[in-house]
Amino acid sequence: MSVYKPKGREEYLYDFWLNGRRFHGNTEKRERREALKVEEEERHKARVAVKAEKGRQNAPLTLDVAIGRYWIEWGQHQAKQQDFKRDFARLIEFFGKDRLLSDITDDDVTRLVAWRRGHRAERRYRNKNDPRAKKQPLLSPGQVNRSSTEMLRRLFVRARKKWKIRYDSEPDWREHLLPEPQERVRELRTDEDAALTQAMDPDYDALRQFSLASGLRRNESLLRWSQVDFSGGKINTKGKGGRAISIPISSEMRAILLTRVGHDPECVFTYVAKRAGKAPMRVRGKRYPITVYGLKTHWRRSREVAGVKDFRWHDNRHDFGTKLLRATGNLKLVQRGLNHRNIATTAKYAHVVDDDLRRGMEAMIDQKSQPKSQHPKPKTA
Repeated sequence: MSVYKPKGREEYLYDFWLNGRRFHGNTEKRERREALKVEEEERHKARVAVKAEKGRQNAPLTLDVAIGRYWIEWGQHQAKQQDFKRDFARLIEFFGKDRLLSDITDDDVTRLVAWRRGHRAERRYRNKNDPRAKKQPLLSPGQVNRSSTEMLRRLFVRARKKWKIRYDSEPDWREHLLPEPQERVRELRTDEDAALTQAMDPDYDALRQFSLASGLRRNESLLRWSQVDFSGGKINTKGKGGRAISIPISSEMRAILLTRVGHDPECVFTYVAKRAGKAPMRVRGKRYPITVYGLKTHWRRSREVAGVKDFRWHDNRHDFGTKLLRATGNLKLVQRGLNHRNIATTAKYAHVVDDDLRRGMEAMIDQKSQPKSQHPKPKTA
């Protein structure tokens, strides 16, 4: 069996090869016995998918076979492969694994969307019966779109474009996408920043300040020293979708990073355990790498203590983009700073220069309203 737990990780990963293809991912299990069960399930799915790909490439596709082929060709290589697995599992739960793609109609997609809208946001709790899990808000329109309609659409599009399968009719995907409110750009106020610094553990606050100074996403900010090049003045890491990105180290970023030197030989941002723990093993007073799970918990609690409302960790990135555009007025520069592939994504920050535009328009009006200077006409001979 090929499950293992990398140093600094709390959950087991699986990694195996089948017919010359690699299958790997997170089991999301902390116990080896449970992780082995997940790995065996993944092996079964891989065998089914490989067999289907060989023998039924042009045959009518069931949902289960289509998902297997999609996973082998594309899904397993994506950064959010765990999200893919959960979303595809829901499609199987709703339609059944033997449902033919060609039999899925607009009415079916409408029912899928209605079913998914009744679900609540998922948060991991160590105790699955934690009462807080039942108090989570309903999914947003965007979450419903991405986890149901768009995932099903991916299968249809790949079947049509890559597998050359034709259907008499295909659902009208645009009609099933729920309207999403335009993402707002939230900027952190000075008093909110001070309140958060007071509420947070200094080690976690150093990570927050680095996020504000760099504009990196949450996962991108959890750096290893091998990704930090002080001599070259750059940070080299992987961004959204596994894309390699490189950003310069500003003086503010450098100052924060220097305070982390010597804490851990591998991970940049660490924290000191306040109490001992059994699962996973923790020794009080010893440093450990900050994890995504730990950061989410600490951030939620600190934000409540600080009384900061409607500010997500991702808004640190929005704050960075807003301030950079205000300082430079250069939207292309902000696109580079935020590592956006498309400048249309960066365009949502354009509102921050409205004040400058307004002042320019007022100056133009003032100039028009000023009386023109009277110059004497030159005398003619």
